[in-house]
Amino acid sequence: QRALGYCKDVEFSPEDASRTEPEFLAEVTHAVIEAGATTVNIPDTVGYAVPHQFGALIKYLFDHVKNIQQAVISVHCHNDLGLAVANSIAAVQNGARQVECTINGIGERAGNASLEEIVMALKTRQDAFAGFTTGIDTRQIFPASRLVSHMTGMLVQRNKAIVGDNAFAHEAGIHQHGMMQHRETYEIMRAEDVGR
Repeated sequence: QRALGYCKDVEFSPEDASRTEPEFLAEVTHAVIEAGATTVNIPDTVGYAVPHQFGALIKYLFDHVKNIQQAVISVHCHNDLGLAVANSIAAVQNGARQVECTINGIGERAGNASLEEIVMALKTRQDAFAGFTTGIDTRQIFPASRLVSHMTGMLVQRNKAIVGDNAFAHEAGIHQHGMMQHRETYEIMRAEDVGR
């Protein structure tokens, strides 16, 4: 309530929400929306969640928080088990409409959900994620990745999805032959679509 005196858009984030009792999390979520929070961020603070459980937690909130439609439900997933992107997508499939993510997946410990992976998963797999869009100009992904890498000094691993040096490279002879015959045989997206 106090924050509303300073700005109209107030985000509340309950630390370690993925390991909180769902009933208590629902009670807190209801209370902060009543108090005026316009965004409620559900973080997987230590990267402990797995996709089916995290998606189910978001669904639980939508099923048990009566005023949930008055706020945007957001998620903030860490990558300690390598599941930050999968958890974020599971949350979107269950009602979340904001994903806090980072370019190149940088962040505390093992990092956060990778913006480029989430964006391109939603774009490339419209059959699975119909209706979900980001509004991001994907042609800026690779240049942004390189700029962040340069500015932070954190190198992008060669085999990193979407922005790694090997993401669109083909070494095996059968792959090269397939690429020459029909690009889509081994590439599910075009390098140009991410600014390469």
